[in-house]
Amino acid sequence: MRILSWLAGIVVVVALAVGATSVARAHWNPTHALTAAKPAAASLHEVDANDPPRRETRPTPEPTPTPEPPAAVAEAPAAALPPPPARPAPPPPPPAVVVGSTQQALINQDRAANGLGPLTWNQCLYNVAVSNANRMAAQGFISHANGPSVDLTCGLGHQAGENVGWWSGGINDSKLNQMFMDSAGHRANILGPYRYVGTAWVVAANGAAYIAVEFS
Repeated sequence: MRILSWLAGIVVVVALAVGATSVARAHWNPTHALTAAKPAAASLHEVDANDPPRRETRPTPEPTPTPEPPAAVAEAPAAALPPPPARPAPPPPPPAVVVGSTQQALINQDRAANGLGPLTWNQCLYNVAVSNANRMAAQGFISHANGPSVDLTCGLGHQAGENVGWWSGGINDSKLNQMFMDSAGHRANILGPYRYVGTAWVVAANGAAYIAVEFS
């Protein structure tokens, strides 16, 4: 009985479903149905529901041209500069002035006071001076013999000169130097165009001193 009641319920449900379908068909309106079938947003795209979907076309942006890299500019090579001119070698320093006597030192002071360079000591001229001073001390008076000629044999130049003198009180360089400078001929030798000098004193037996000064 329960099974029969359950089957009868199913028949009633099916009958209600079939009746509902018939009512729905009685109100079918193709035009309205077509209009109603359009999506609410169809008018925004101007698309009919029956048309196949269209792909939206967008303008293809033109590719931005890639800027060309700047052309390489070769840097001009620097011009080779000539080497700086070599500095000339400094002139050699003048030879040191050798001082061999007080009379020579006084002579160089006289020359410096007159804008002249000093005379340096020379052993060969000294030997000539010693010979002449001994000769005068032996004879007891001053005189010139061959002094300048012998001076030239020292090979120091083409010019030579000689000053001779004596002092009864013995060796006195400052006194004889002053006497030489007060005499025109002797002064000319002291300030002459020479480079070397040699002087010598010799004291005689009586205490008088004789001096010879050789220039070249």
